[in-house]
This record gives sequence, structure tokens and C-alpha cells, in this order.
Amino acid sequence: MTILTVTARGQVTLRKDVLQHLGIKPGEKIELDLLPDGRGILKAARPTGAIDGFIGLLAGRTKKVATIEEINAAIAQGGAHKK
Repeated sequence: MTILTVTARGQVTLRKDVLQHLGIKPGEKIELDLLPDGRGILKAARPTGAIDGFIGLLAGRTKKVATIEEINAAIAQGGAHKK
């Protein structure tokens, strides 16, 4: 069992071994499910695969702008193998 201390501001610092056990790296998010009996389940928040999580992912990482024709061709090629 791991015991953590709550600060006066209501914050808790998770130790490195706890983060490693959960598979959480710096900058990643943590999901906390609150249970009705006062307990909680803590786990690494994983992407759901929804488009909302993808939009803006690569923003600012390239100066190339795709034309609508290039976008349409990429979409057509990506869906070509699904029959």
C-alpha cells in the first residue's frame, strides 16, 4: 500500500514508482473514477480514438499545407482497403 500526503492546498504528489506502475509519463493525464463508497479508481487516461482528440495534434509541427485534392486522395487511399 502506498500512502500519500495531502497538502494544505488539497494537492497530492504521486511518487515516481506509482506513476511508473500506472504507466504514466510526464505530460500525460490521469483519470480518477469516484465510487459511491468514498473510494476512487486511479488510472492512466488513454485516448478514446475520437476525432476530437486528433484535431490539432500536429498543429504547428509543419509548414506544409495540404490542398483539398491531397486531402481527398489521402482519404480515398485510406478507405480503399476496407471492403
